[in-house]
Amino acid sequence: MREAGRLVGEVLTELASKVAPGVTTGELDEIAERRIVSAGATPAFKGYHGYPATICASVNDEVIHGIPSRRRVLVEGDIVSIDVGVSLAGYFGDSAITLPVGRVSEEAATLLRVTEESLYKGIECARPGGRVSDIGHAVQQHVEAYGFSVVREFVGHGIGQQMHEEPQIPNYGEPGRGLRLAEGMVLAIEPMVNAGKPAVKVLADGWTAVTRDARLSAHFEHTVAVTAGEPWILTAREVPVPARK
Repeated sequence: MREAGRLVGEVLTELASKVAPGVTTGELDEIAERRIVSAGATPAFKGYHGYPATICASVNDEVIHGIPSRRRVLVEGDIVSIDVGVSLAGYFGDSAITLPVGRVSEEAATLLRVTEESLYKGIECARPGGRVSDIGHAVQQHVEAYGFSVVREFVGHGIGQQMHEEPQIPNYGEPGRGLRLAEGMVLAIEPMVNAGKPAVKVLADGWTAVTRDARLSAHFEHTVAVTAGEPWILTAREVPVPARK
């Protein structure tokens, strides 16, 4: 699973270097597919329940599952969430980042920072003996301290020989509840955080989820193994993404 996760990280690192005003989300999708296929892997999202693309590219108020398009041109001030999944040698990796397009508003920059921080707060709770709800509680506490909100309708998940496995991992709730975590479990932890209220809706394409109040949304995700020691981030990016301004 580390090999699948490593490839996901490499794809996201390459895509992050391409994000700029004037680039289309369709171009990013084509880059990702070429990189995944050339590595001998399969895009995990393409064809999954009929999803038509290799990546999800969600812009501004799009929360998740935005469908890439050659007609969707990124402009200065946008934020774009890129979600990548691969299948390699029978195992899956899944990770997401949200990136600024050029210079962004102070609110957008803070939303990105806090959402990414909340991901690592959740990862810290992925330890043997803990409970699934400890992860979501850590995410929610951090996010709400900054006046942001956690999406309820979509959650993280177990991952392994299938893209989505049990348990479901909400990004909210009281600690000490749900399945007890054990060494060897692998989890896709993925805070989805809104600048405004938590409510979302799915557009007519059947995939793209957007905030109901049209405020910004950010999404960060890692595939994480529960070990006897520290949580092991299988999708860790060995080359850092560009620093946000």
